[in-house]
Amino acid sequence: MHSNQRRTAKGPTTNTHDVIIIGGGLAGGTLAALLGTHGIHVACIDRDNPKATLDAGFDGRTTAISWGSQKILRAAGVWDALEPHGCAIRDIEILDGDSPTLLHFAADEVGGESFGWIIENRLIRSALFDRMAALKTVDHIAPAGALSFERDDDSISIILDDGRTLSAALLIGADGRGSKTREWMGIEQRFWAYDQTAIVCTARHEAPHNHIAVEHFRSEGPFAILPMQDDTDGTHRSSIVWTVHGKDVNDILAYTQDVFDAALTARFPDRYGSVQQMGKRFSFPLTLNHAHDYIADRMALVADAGHGIHPIAGQGLNLGLRDIAVLADLIVDAHAAGDDIGHADLLQSYQRQRRADNMAMAGTTDTLNKLFSNRSRTLSLARKIGLRAVSRIKPVKNFFMHQAMGAAGLLPDLIRDAQRKI
Repeated sequence: MHSNQRRTAKGPTTNTHDVIIIGGGLAGGTLAALLGTHGIHVACIDRDNPKATLDAGFDGRTTAISWGSQKILRAAGVWDALEPHGCAIRDIEILDGDSPTLLHFAADEVGGESFGWIIENRLIRSALFDRMAALKTVDHIAPAGALSFERDDDSISIILDDGRTLSAALLIGADGRGSKTREWMGIEQRFWAYDQTAIVCTARHEAPHNHIAVEHFRSEGPFAILPMQDDTDGTHRSSIVWTVHGKDVNDILAYTQDVFDAALTARFPDRYGSVQQMGKRFSFPLTLNHAHDYIADRMALVADAGHGIHPIAGQGLNLGLRDIAVLADLIVDAHAAGDDIGHADLLQSYQRQRRADNMAMAGTTDTLNKLFSNRSRTLSLARKIGLRAVSRIKPVKNFFMHQAMGAAGLLPDLIRDAQRKI
C-alpha cells in the first residue's frame, strides 16, 4: 500500500463527484469536457495556473490533431471554437538526408480534405477552459495540488493542498509523464531517455506553406515543419520541431538570431524562401515511458500518464485521445445503466481495449527513430528503398495515409460513428 494512501472499510458514501481527474491539460481537459457533456459530475484538478498556460510564452508547442481526434474534440464541445485556429494538413512530404522528397502523401488520394490540423496548444487549452466553465457538471479546480488519497470499497477520495477533500467512484490520472497518480497506484513503468532534445519554435517564411507538413529525417533526428495559420498581419508561419543530440542543444539554444535563422533556412526546402524565428525557443528532452498497467482499484491512467512516446510521428496526443474516447464511452454507458463507474470490470475493459494500440505505437516510433536518426550508409540505403516502395505500392501507401488521419484499425465508437451518443 502506498504511503500516501489509506484503505478503509465502511458503508456506501455520498461522493462529491462521479469522477476526479488529476491533470487539466489537453488530455485531462478533454476528458472532463467529454464526461461533463454527458452529465457526469467531474472534478478536474490541475497544478498550473490557467492564465499562465494561455500565454504565448508558456511552452510554444503546437499539436497535430488528426481527423479521428477532431471527432473526439467535437464530441467534447470544443471543436467549433478550435476550427478557426486550425491549419489543415493537406499534404505530407517525407525526406531523408540530402535526398529529394522520397514519399508524398496527399489527403485527396484517400478521399479526405486533410490529414488533420495544426493548432497551438494554448488555443486548445483556452477552448477547453471555456468549455469546462460552461458545463455545470464540471468543477475545474486550478491551481491546486492533490496531497494524498484514501480508498474504500465504494469510493476514492483525495485531499487538496488547500485542505479540501473530494471523493468519487473513480480517480483518473491525466497528469503527464511524471504522473503522481501512477506513483500512488504503485505501478512501475518502462522508461528510457533518448539522447535527443526537441527544440520548438515558430518560424515565419517568405512564401506560403500551401498546407504541406514536412518531416525531414536527419542523422541527429527528425526536423519537422508543421503548417500554421497565417498571423493576423498575413505573415506565413510554421511550427518547428527540431530534434538534436543532447550534447548539442545548449549550443543551438545559444545561437544568435542570425545564426539560428540561417540554420533554419538551411533545413527548409528552398520554396519557403527566407526563414526567421518568431518568439521564443523552447526545448524538451525526449523520453519513452509505458506503465506496466493502466489501472488499479478505482484508479486509471490516460494519455502520457500511462504512455509517452517519441514525437517522430506526431501521434502523442492523438493516441491519448483514443484512451479518453474509450474510457469516456465505458463510463457514460455504465452511468446511464446505473452501474458502478469505478468497477474493476469496466477498468479491465478499458485496459484491454487500449494497451495493444499504445504498445504498438510506442514500438513503432522507437524503431522509426532508431532507423532514421543515424549515419549508417547501409540503413540510409534501406530507408530510401523502403520509402520508395511505400510510395509505389498503393495499398501500403493508403494504409499509412489512413494511419496519419487516425482513421485506421480498431477505433473507438466515438471515432467510428460521430452520430453515436458520445
